[in-house]
Amino acid sequence: MSTQLTLDDIVAHLDDLPSLPVVVMELLNSIDQEDVDISVLAKKVSYDQALTAKTLRLANSSHYGLQVKATTIQQAITYLGFQTTRSLITSAAITGCFPEGRCPGFDDKAFWRHSVATAACAKVLARQIRFNQDYAFTAGLLHNIGRLVLVSSFPAQYAQVIAHQAAQDCTLLEAEQAVLGVDHVQAGVALAEHWNFSDTMRLAIGNYLQPAAPGAGFLASLIHVANAIVCALDLAQAGDDMVPRVSPVAWDALGLGEDTYLQLFREIELRYDEITTALLS
Repeated sequence: MSTQLTLDDIVAHLDDLPSLPVVVMELLNSIDQEDVDISVLAKKVSYDQALTAKTLRLANSSHYGLQVKATTIQQAITYLGFQTTRSLITSAAITGCFPEGRCPGFDDKAFWRHSVATAACAKVLARQIRFNQDYAFTAGLLHNIGRLVLVSSFPAQYAQVIAHQAAQDCTLLEAEQAVLGVDHVQAGVALAEHWNFSDTMRLAIGNYLQPAAPGAGFLASLIHVANAIVCALDLAQAGDDMVPRVSPVAWDALGLGEDTYLQLFREIELRYDEITTALLS
């Protein structure tokens, strides 16, 4: 039986995926907007007790260094700012959204460790170059969300992708294209459009592996480098995390020297440990 899929096959299954809470969809859609009624959104989030608890656990982690403990979403916004709190709420929702254990050979926990590590790394890099840290964190978390689309919708076929990658010692993208005819980047863009992600997020998800593509956007370069660093440091401890070749365009775009990267690596490891404890425990 052929395992080849088309983009239409992916799109046809998107409605069957778990849906994010409505308020999280609003937050993702508003990432490029300034005129957002913060109090209304805070009230909506507070109705979801599990989401609120997870968000506050992350907000109160040592990573954010709050001097006063936040006990409500409104307090988190007051102490950390709206953009940071928005990225925390999004992170808390997405990391608990997809069911686990559906695809033989797919390590759900390793997937999330890699995603969280990339988010933490992107945030550290963004601070260093004075780019929006919350955009960077959210894009890092979502950069390979297309893998979950494929795993959730086509678990048997994706198990063949995993087997093919192991047998051929190739990149994940090459294995997906060889077995499925589509890849997780295409699936991620399809989900981003389906969930009405902002243009900023769609571009980052769609171009993080090819940051030199016309119109890719700076965020794609940032996530490209963060993804490579995470693989090189083996933060996620995932067997299939091959270290990708880094695009010179992306490397030059960040404008950081080798000494700076070496100084940042320890901080990235610390931040990753803190955020992983808060989000995935």
